[in-house]
Amino acid sequence: MIDFPTYYAVVALYAEYASALDNNRWDEWPEFFTEECTYKVQPRENYDRGYPLATLSFESKGMLKDRIYGATETIFHESYYQRHVIGPPKIGKASDTRIEAEANYSVFRTRSDGVSIVYNVGRYIDVIQRGADGLKLESRLCIFDTEMIPNSLIYPI
Repeated sequence: MIDFPTYYAVVALYAEYASALDNNRWDEWPEFFTEECTYKVQPRENYDRGYPLATLSFESKGMLKDRIYGATETIFHESYYQRHVIGPPKIGKASDTRIEAEANYSVFRTRSDGVSIVYNVGRYIDVIQRGADGLKLESRLCIFDTEMIPNSLIYPI
């Protein structure tokens, strides 16, 4: 049984993560991760079959910062809003230094014409480090069920 403070801390981490992305606080996104981290956005089919091919794959906080720079300073696209809905986490193993958690997510996209679409649906599979500065993602796999990602994947899931 997972203790309530651990569960609540993971819920709070997920809520803050979604809030940063949904409110275009892009510079905050890399700060949810450890220096040496993994962030992948991968189709469910590849994940289930053990194939390493991912739509996005980053291996450090520096790479995450580069992605944000690219997404906000060099990529030109029609503007849109994102809204993340993250389900309650399922906590797997938990120790004094690490937590394994999983949660379903949905990302909705609203363009300037006001039409909202379901953009991406899947699950997060996370390894979270506990440290003096709170919880940080050591690894986040975004395993998406959506067969096709409309247009391109610009912002983090």
